[in-house]
Amino acid sequence: MKNLKKKLLGGVAGLIAAALMIWFWMPKPLPVDLAEVQKGRLTITVDEQGKTRARDRYVVAAPVTGRISRLDWREGDPVQEGQMVARIHPSPLDSRELAEIRARVEMDLALQRAAEEQVEEARAVHGQAKRERDRHERLFKTGGISRQTFEQADKAEVTSARALEAARARASAAAFEVQIARARLLASKKGRDGSAVEIKSPVSGRVLKIPEKSERVVTAGTTLLVLGDATRLEVVIDLLSSEAVKVRPGMPVKLENWGGDRNLPARVRTVESQGFTQVSALGIEEQRVNVVADLLEPPGPLGDDYRVEARIVIWEGQNILKVPAGALFRSGTDWAVFLDQGGRARKRIVEVGRRTPREAEIVKGLKEGDRVISHPTNQIEEGIKIKKK
Repeated sequence: MKNLKKKLLGGVAGLIAAALMIWFWMPKPLPVDLAEVQKGRLTITVDEQGKTRARDRYVVAAPVTGRISRLDWREGDPVQEGQMVARIHPSPLDSRELAEIRARVEMDLALQRAAEEQVEEARAVHGQAKRERDRHERLFKTGGISRQTFEQADKAEVTSARALEAARARASAAAFEVQIARARLLASKKGRDGSAVEIKSPVSGRVLKIPEKSERVVTAGTTLLVLGDATRLEVVIDLLSSEAVKVRPGMPVKLENWGGDRNLPARVRTVESQGFTQVSALGIEEQRVNVVADLLEPPGPLGDDYRVEARIVIWEGQNILKVPAGALFRSGTDWAVFLDQGGRARKRIVEVGRRTPREAEIVKGLKEGDRVISHPTNQIEEGIKIKKK
């Protein structure tokens, strides 16, 4: 009887030892990060740094050659339209220089007339766009057109309003150039009797920049001050030309990391047609293009030439089936993911649509609710046991 008990205990101990060895040597499930395939918003953006800039900048230049008195202004000082900002004692002009000044007056008058005609043309375009917008709004309210068609008409009205405002600014600048040319003509007379020429501000705003404050001799055309309204800002974003071709006027822009506690909304006004070459920090020549956007809200503490980070929204979709971009990997020429099916990894070929650095649209191969492995390592193989970390 004792021998039988010993044999039974030995057998049980052997079975337990065998079970422990089998359990020890069996492959354990690999811990992985799992993400659920979901539907939601997908936004494609072009991201780059930009700088704020006063929309209407006025360069006050010396109308004549002469000695300028010391400037007592400082950057940020307010100025009023018509207020004297500088005084120059002009040098006497000879007959050739006088003829050039008279010719410049005539040329500036012609440019002013052309700018005023552009204002009238822009006003007519804006009026038509406004009427179209109102008509589309009535149709949209009655269900006659889609929201997209109405939004296109609304954007066209906003764009034409900006174009009208820009045309008015150009006309104002042209009128200022006429004033400068006439001041030079008047100064040629004052230069003979030794009286000074008073230079007045063309607008109300603030002093943005003073290249030099000291008394000195300046030539005609030398920049004395830069004036502008720091509360009316635009944002200049320089993009690689390969990215700029994706941007269109009217696209929304989000301004981030400017120092405030929220993002500032803006809208693309124009993509400049002329690019420029810039050398990157790595010494590589890049072709870049300026994109100009208008702030849609007051800039608050932002001023001229402040740095911002801009995200230009070039596409946005709702109810998009998407996965984390890190779940995708290449399988030959195809994209693939590893699915969690009953605690085992199963490889699945998928068709990918639009992508961002963080998310990707899945056109084919997955359904909402599927669970995929994020950032699969080389240890992940078809059929391997997995578990969520």
